[in-house]
Amino acid sequence: MALADGETSSWDSDDEYQKFIQKMNPPRVTIDNISCANATVIHVDSANKYGILLEVVQVLTDLKLIVKKAYISSDGGWFMDVFNVTNQSGHKIMDESVLEGIKDYIYKSIGPDSCFLPSRRAIGVEPSSDYTLIELTGTDRPGLLSEVSAVLTNLECNVLNAEVWTHNKRAAAVIQVTDRKSGLAISDAERLGRIKERLSNVFKGRSRDAKTTATMGVTHTERRLHQMMLEDRDYERYDKDWANANPTQMVSVVNWLQKDYSVVTIRCKDRPKLLFDTVCTLTDMQYVVFHGSVDTEGPQAYQEYYIRHVDGSPVNSEAERKRIIQCLEAAIERRVSEGLKLELSTGDRVGLLSDVTRIFRENGLTVTRAEVSTRGDKATNTFYVRDAAGSSVVELKTLEAIRQEIGQAVLQVKGHPDHPKPLAQESPTRFLFSSLFRPRSLCNLGLIGS
Repeated sequence: MALADGETSSWDSDDEYQKFIQKMNPPRVTIDNISCANATVIHVDSANKYGILLEVVQVLTDLKLIVKKAYISSDGGWFMDVFNVTNQSGHKIMDESVLEGIKDYIYKSIGPDSCFLPSRRAIGVEPSSDYTLIELTGTDRPGLLSEVSAVLTNLECNVLNAEVWTHNKRAAAVIQVTDRKSGLAISDAERLGRIKERLSNVFKGRSRDAKTTATMGVTHTERRLHQMMLEDRDYERYDKDWANANPTQMVSVVNWLQKDYSVVTIRCKDRPKLLFDTVCTLTDMQYVVFHGSVDTEGPQAYQEYYIRHVDGSPVNSEAERKRIIQCLEAAIERRVSEGLKLELSTGDRVGLLSDVTRIFRENGLTVTRAEVSTRGDKATNTFYVRDAAGSSVVELKTLEAIRQEIGQAVLQVKGHPDHPKPLAQESPTRFLFSSLFRPRSLCNLGLIGS
């Protein structure tokens, strides 16, 4: 979205002022492995600015650290946070070189020379010549991922990475593509127009207008997906649907009149990246967290935030309170892996994703979430699927038929109660269609939820 000249100038001035303040008061990052028996304690002190909490939480998330406890204080001109973290195995981080790397990454990420986009701006794109970024939002339905994959393959697009979320009958995807022949970003305006038109036709006739954007740029995929689904109003439900989806309330919002804060309390089942998801949503809704605490030591997560809107006011209407609750509950639900997990790992080939998702569709499976990546000549994809009745317990005969067609060693089933663990690995050269496609840098997309 284009910005007015005056607005751009104002933001640029604010950015320069923030950089000046940060250079005069550089952030301090200290790591303590003594004071807590079961976690590494990270202290982050910095000059305060809007969105800095999200920036720090995003860094910890990108480093794959698990936040067990957190204490947040940013009232006034200084930001002081404490995070108790572990590695993915639940252990303290003891390697000194890893600890130094964490300190260095946090400092570079929030310091005056940070590469972070200003938090008040829409998380749009920064220029990139490596790939073209495609963003899609629209109504979810069975077969949608398969159709989008086929369109991109037909348009000679090679997908480097993609992530797809579906929630409340809506779907959003962020895809990085290159020209299949040159391996470069697609910059021709006429061709980009054709891509947008064809992808928009996939959504034609749905209940809400679909949005398709194609640009040359980079973005933080998960932040952008949250923003896209918020803009698409995936949090909206009819009262009956909302009651059925939320038998117990996960979020409460009350005002603390004496201090002019609104207090947001979140209680739900803990899962990876939950803190990032809630802080991201509050920031995108233009709320500032002044104080907070987080506790995830156990199966349940507890988060408490003392917030005000960026204009300095607490929540001042019932409609605003309800919207905060709905948006945070949607943020909690979006990343929940609703479905049976299927992992695909094989050599990258032309038309791979299109063919695999077509097989899913022909066997009655609907993709609820997808993560697609290509590294060199290796494709690694994760799909969460449900059957035609909406159940994540897919019949074994259906799974075996799919694996027989795709390849027993190529597609693995994770978490099915009746599915046996894989035996000896068979050769990946038996992968489906291997004789039909010459190995090239595949159009390994991963798109909208189906």
